[in-house]
Amino acid sequence: MRRANKRIANGTTAGLAVAFLSLMPLQAAPALGSTLPACQKPVYLTFDTGHMGVAPLIAKVLRQHQVPVTFFGANEKTQEGDGSLGNHWAAWWKDRGAENHDFASHTFDHAYWRADLEGKRFKIRPSAGDNAGKDLNWSTADYCANLNKASQRLEAMTGRPTLPLFRAPGGKTSPALIQAAASCGYAHVGWSPAGFLGDELSSQTHSNASLLKNALKNIRSGDILVAHLGIWSRQDPWAPAVLEPLIVGLKEKGFCFASLRHHPQYSKLVSEASKTPKQP
Repeated sequence: MRRANKRIANGTTAGLAVAFLSLMPLQAAPALGSTLPACQKPVYLTFDTGHMGVAPLIAKVLRQHQVPVTFFGANEKTQEGDGSLGNHWAAWWKDRGAENHDFASHTFDHAYWRADLEGKRFKIRPSAGDNAGKDLNWSTADYCANLNKASQRLEAMTGRPTLPLFRAPGGKTSPALIQAAASCGYAHVGWSPAGFLGDELSSQTHSNASLLKNALKNIRSGDILVAHLGIWSRQDPWAPAVLEPLIVGLKEKGFCFASLRHHPQYSKLVSEASKTPKQP
């Protein structure tokens, strides 16, 4: 998901968060998974890529609170470096792999579905890459290739096989696009209504305090939650201002966090895919 008129997120909240987290000692990243207690009231926290400015802070919070997440990766424009899946951020992704987080495709070029076309083709508008902002005419093979390119890049950086899942940018799909992705082994993952954590919304109309309050009030067991590794347009950054109190608050309410590999809608597909490699 992305919105227009993007600006680099900054402000007092970010400064305080950086100052606070910079005081925390860096520790070896513990592996998530088998050491965690059984999750009886799960929620599924997911992150899409973004400008990556808050990615190190998000990683510290997840590590501190031992929260496993699923990252959906696209090679988006970043505040620094050569894209969110570029070489500049490769070490960051490698560390997340060592922590046993999970990864899935967000299309390599953050490619928005715009419309179905005749002949089982699609109008696609990437927001990243050489064709950013252009309307393209893609076949199923073209779309699958872009899904696979993101998955393969994530696997190369993290050392972990990606899940057979994808999230279309903006959550924009059609039945035909879902079928096209399924033909090359991918199931689409959206998010629950209460799981839209609001980090893309204007900070003038949706304060961090109100977003946190609504999330803690409305999230239910089984919900898929979505946030981003940096949103250009939000002046008062959502992460880490909301992330840590949200994690703490949900745990206090009896929730626990799990990867999408354990979601009942996707666990069988993940298990089967682990035995059958994706088609190139």
